[in-house]
Amino acid sequence: MTIDYFSLGHPLARVRSRYALRARQRMYERFMDFARPGPGSAVLDLGVTPALSLPESNHFEQVYPHPEQLTAASIEPVDGLRARFPRVHFVQIAPGPLPFEDDQFEACFCSAVIEHVGDRAAQAQFVREIARVARRFAITTPNRWFPLEFHTFLPLLHWLPQPAHQAALRGLGKPFWARTENLNLLSAGELLHMVPDGVQAGVARVRLLGLTSNLVLTGSR
Repeated sequence: MTIDYFSLGHPLARVRSRYALRARQRMYERFMDFARPGPGSAVLDLGVTPALSLPESNHFEQVYPHPEQLTAASIEPVDGLRARFPRVHFVQIAPGPLPFEDDQFEACFCSAVIEHVGDRAAQAQFVREIARVARRFAITTPNRWFPLEFHTFLPLLHWLPQPAHQAALRGLGKPFWARTENLNLLSAGELLHMVPDGVQAGVARVRLLGLTSNLVLTGSR
């Protein structure tokens, strides 16, 4: 079953989509400048989506110049993506530990996934797994302190403590987003706190109207 992480029926979805495409291009450029993968570098894109209706969906696969060396993984079905990107190796995986060897990849790009993997312990384990399978990585996520929450299109409520935020979402008829395993936003400091020992890390910022809308955690061993 495909998960609607994009609130496709919302009237602001098209506006968000136009911004998202520009933001994803900037985040892709940050990854390429940081990781500098070559034609022979094994690269993992962790968290592709089977949704094909949005221009920003699977942006990495659309623009990456060495698709034969690219593995794209998702917990969602990937069969439809194989026809769209025939030169990319797609893998459907289960939640939890990644089914890859230590240092199997030169680099990993993971866009807008970590906010959907569960509580802080699950998120920290997710970062450790990425650092285990890839020598360099970039993990992108929306900034919790941006005034608009992009999944629900609601302003400011996500600044509340999580229990109050989730109670408000349930009261507004959005129980899906009120579950921690579906939405658990992060700040820059919380991202950095999850980096395992032995990894050099930093956080870059992508801005909208002068405010930080997205965070890019980069790390290397």
